Amino acid sequence: RGPRGGLWVARPMALRAVYLLRSAHPRFGGRSYVGFTVDPERRLRQHNAGRKKGGAWRTSGRGPWWMELYVYGFPSDVAALRFEWAWQHPAASRRLPDVTPRRPRERPIAFALRLLPRLLRAPPWCRLPLRLRWLRPPPHPTLDPAPPSHVVVESGQFPVRRPRPRRRKRPRPAAATPPPEEATPPALPCDLCMEPCEDKTSPPLRCPQPGCPLSAHPLCLARFFLRPEPLELLPMDGACP
Repeated sequence: RGPRGGLWVARPMALRAVYLLRSAHPRFGGRSYVGFTVDPERRLRQHNAGRKKGGAWRTSGRGPWWMELYVYGFPSDVAALRFEWAWQHPAASRRLPDVTPRRPRERPIAFALRLLPRLLRAPPWCRLPLRLRWLRPPPHPTLDPAPPSHVVVESGQFPVRRPRPRRRKRPRPAAATPPPEEATPPALPCDLCMEPCEDKTSPPLRCPQPGCPLSAHPLCLARFFLRPEPLELLPMDGACP
């Protein structure tokens, strides 16, 4: 509840997508384009409408374009834009030192699909909870090597985007006698640092196994899981202590 009686609704996480386009033009068949957007469906319409309607100069006049797939789940714009740049410039990227350059008769779209799984396995993106969504009808091309096991692979058309809910205002109630204060239960202690879990922004994590009473701060549990990998920041998995 806001300071004036309105209801605050949590906004959904912003979509940051790095997409791959394929040209369906008979002259430019096999051409590809990699870009970044927060609205893949709208961005595809702009590419097909031309440069004057918001499309890129590299795609203008070479359409129609089809969107093969897009990768999303990046925690920030910087992480997504770095992924896009490495996909566009594999020879200059330090994340792909062992990638074979484009072969003589290899089409650009095939080369882009060959780079994608190697990018998903390269740090720092290999430790992010990314998702890959195919937009072309099946059967989908086989990615070699396969993406990491934690990358969720989806298929289908563009998801329906629901309108963002607005904050509803409620009239301020008349002054009334405040209800008696209820005794708040004591905060559970963290089983790793033994400090109380009072932070509302990051509630304690609990073990999903039935009957396990573990309760820990997210940072404490992350440090525990990262003991075998002290140079990493995000843990991939771990055993309950």
